[in-house]
Amino acid sequence: MRKDLGKIPAVFPMPVLMVAAYDGEGTVQVMNAAWGMICDMDKIALFIDEDHKTTKSIRETKAFTVSIADKDHMDVADFFGIATGNKMTDKFERTGYHAVKGANVNAPVIEEFPVVMECELAEIAETDNLHAVVGTIVNVSADEKVLSENGKVDPSKLNALIFDQFQSGYYVAGEKVGKAWNAGKDLMKK
Repeated sequence: MRKDLGKIPAVFPMPVLMVAAYDGEGTVQVMNAAWGMICDMDKIALFIDEDHKTTKSIRETKAFTVSIADKDHMDVADFFGIATGNKMTDKFERTGYHAVKGANVNAPVIEEFPVVMECELAEIAETDNLHAVVGTIVNVSADEKVLSENGKVDPSKLNALIFDQFQSGYYVAGEKVGKAWNAGKDLMKK
């Protein structure tokens, strides 16, 4: 039996993404964003409100980074979602985390997060129903501790956080249960 739950954002899992940019004074602005997704082989779309300090900073500098939050840094990732840079001027400094200027874009790379995408602002799409910051990914870097022998990110080592819209929880992704473009191959033979 099914039960109606009403209008809710019923997508699971959602990524836990740390979006960072420098503001006009060179201060690190960072926020937690679950509403983001790859939208092309070299593009990422972030569905973030225009009133965020980080969004304003992206508009100013035309560059940003997107890091994948992991289990080891859940407390700070959550803090970046609770606190607002519009009211807390020392938001990043309170964490004790470290940022370095990206090698490829004028945006901060937060060293504690294991995977980061350096992005140039491609566009900001604004309609009555949408506000999306779209970035062109110019480089991805990863801490060697999350790489497999083939030099690619190993999700079982990454311990990426995923957000649960239903219960407001964080979970860890990592168990491989099948091979993409292979698990359904037998159905192609029918």
